[in-house]
Parts: sequence; C-alpha cells; structure tokens
Amino acid sequence: MSKKKKKIGSTVFMVLMVLFLYAPIIYTIVFSFNEGKSLTNFTGFSLKWYSKMFVNKTMMESLFYTIACAVLATAISTVAGTITAIGLSKSRRAVKSVVEQLNQLPIMNPEIVTAIGLLMLFSAIHIEKGFFTMLIAHIMFCIPYVILSVMPKLRTLNPNIAEAAMDLGATPWQALTKVIVPQCMPGIISGALIAFTMSFDDFVISYFVTGNGVSNISILVYTESRRVNPSINALSTLIVLIITVALILVNVIPSIASKKEAKLAVDKDI
Repeated sequence: MSKKKKKIGSTVFMVLMVLFLYAPIIYTIVFSFNEGKSLTNFTGFSLKWYSKMFVNKTMMESLFYTIACAVLATAISTVAGTITAIGLSKSRRAVKSVVEQLNQLPIMNPEIVTAIGLLMLFSAIHIEKGFFTMLIAHIMFCIPYVILSVMPKLRTLNPNIAEAAMDLGATPWQALTKVIVPQCMPGIISGALIAFTMSFDDFVISYFVTGNGVSNISILVYTESRRVNPSINALSTLIVLIITVALILVNVIPSIASKKEAKLAVDKDI
C-alpha cells in the first residue's frame, strides 16, 4: 500500500473517530435549540427550553448541588491526596508499596459495591443522608485519583531537594510550599481535573448516598429520562459550555504565564 493511501486511510479513520466521539454532544446541542418537543425532528430555532430550564427550581438546585459538591470535593481531595503522596514519597518502600496497592482498591472496585458499602456505613452510624454524605463519598473516591496523578511527578524529583532548600534557610513549610509543590504542580492540576470530572459525572454512588431532596445532575437526568423533557438538552449544553471554558482556562493560562516568564528571562539576558 502506498504512503498516500495510508495517509488517506488514517485521515478517514481519524474523522470517523471524532464523529463517533462528538456526534452525540453535537446532537444534544442542536436539539437544545429545537422549538418543538421532539428529540428527532427539528422544527425550528428557539431558546424556550433554556428559559424553562432557568425557571425550573429543581434543575437549578441540582446544578448548584453538583457544582458545589464537585468544587468542594476537588479542593479537599486535591489537598489530602497531594499531602498523602508527598508523605508516601518519604516513606519506606514496604509501606509505600502497601499503601499504593490499597489506593488502587477504590479505583478498581465496582461503583455499585462502593455505593452499597457507603450506604450501609452511613445507616449504621445513623448519619442522615443528604449533601454532606454525598460530599464525603465524593471526597473518598476522588483522593485515590489525585494520589495516582501526583506520585509519578514526585518520582522524577530529586529526593534531596527539600533538604537542600532547608540547608539554604527555608523552613519545612517553605520547602513544601515553595519547592516541592510547585515542582509537582502539573500532577496536582491533572489530579484536580480528574477529581472534578469524577465528582461532576458520578451517578451510582451519589444515588445511593444522597437524600432529603438533594440530587445532582446525573440523578436528575435519570429521573427525567422516563419522560420527554428537552430542557435536559439545554442543561447538558450548559454543562458542556462550562466544561469547555474551564478546560480552555486551565490550558491557556499556564501557557500565557510560561510565555511571560520566558519573555522576562530574555529581557533580563538582554
């Protein structure tokens, strides 16, 4: 097969994969602007489903609970996971190996098993199900992902970098916050993004551990799936927009900062 045919074949395959991945999202976005209630026949452009979404108290509450839980779970799990990963990097090899294996258990464990276990735990200690129990559950399954993201970055660091900083006059806290953490920042950001995505997207565990009228978007979509409600398309489009903006900011801001630093370094050299 000639190189030209191989190139055409790879291009076609890539286009098909992109369509396979993004066609459902595009379909949802297009029909969020549909004037009619049909999910298959586009009858005209309209924003009425967005207006109905914003006046729907249940949807707005679900969106608030989802974002609040995801942000809090991400912040707490990122701090806890980063500290744990740094502590493990300084631990003995046997301890590190055991903890790393234990850390993989919540990731490998089926969500339904984790959900039932948390439900039984909260019931046994008589904790009323609601936003707090959902937040605790999300923190629990987000921490392992942060640890897995930070550990590889820590392995690339010089093990004596903290001691060198303290020999130069830094306190242990300064060595942690000004030397180790900045060096691990790419791993920390990756872990935080994964944690936010896992929390924002979770359905199974959230469904079992929440109550008292508290529901996230996944639970809302599940309950609304039994009847046609195009406002769900509008809500999904809004979520896609929020995530897209967040990804752009996360990728663009560090790039701009690195360019500014490089420019300042060049100006100093001049």
